[in-house]
Amino acid sequence: MKRPKTPLRLELPLIAFLGFFWMAIWRDFTLGTFIIGLIYATIIVRVFYLPPLRGSGRLNPVWGVVFTARFLVKMVVASFQVSWLSVVTGPRVKNSVISVQLRSHDDLIVTLTGHALSLVPGSLVLDVDRTTATLYLHALDVTSDEDAEKIRLDALTTEALIIRTCGSRSDVAVVKAEKRLGRMSGFSKTERDTPFRRHGRAEVHGGGDSSSDARTTIEEVED
Repeated sequence: MKRPKTPLRLELPLIAFLGFFWMAIWRDFTLGTFIIGLIYATIIVRVFYLPPLRGSGRLNPVWGVVFTARFLVKMVVASFQVSWLSVVTGPRVKNSVISVQLRSHDDLIVTLTGHALSLVPGSLVLDVDRTTATLYLHALDVTSDEDAEKIRLDALTTEALIIRTCGSRSDVAVVKAEKRLGRMSGFSKTERDTPFRRHGRAEVHGGGDSSSDARTTIEEVED
């Protein structure tokens, strides 16, 4: 199988990251180690067949700082929350697996979002559906549909900040459109449960002909 050609400039961020990763593995943060890591990274990225990570070619440092600050705060707060639950609730804590369909289908954005969510104590990505860009997130202390919806919205907020930092222009446009409309993408729990009218002709009984309205929900249509 021939790998689609990806411009080198789009793979430079990945090569640089692998160079820093090489230094972290050897715990030797010197220029020589970094250069060796860049050489190995270039060979891996350009020679071996891998699913291409087609970066957007853009990076917004301001939103990167916002994402990093929010991520660090969430890690600290979540650490105290998990410690409190382990002491007070213990094994009686209720967990849940929540599906979160992301906006972007870019493999890099999906991967970064999944890692950012998994690194926060109390949450873990169990599975990823690449075809629909859906994350299956295991979360602690979920006792109601409202709690699950808050976690879903928090995950989408994390993705939105990553998109603003290094996402494609089309994904950024989606995030900006959501801000203008004042809502997240997809249907909320309330919207999924709200019935809507389905108009149709009723069957003829006793020679009569009448119209009827059937009420159904989004989840019933999907089923």
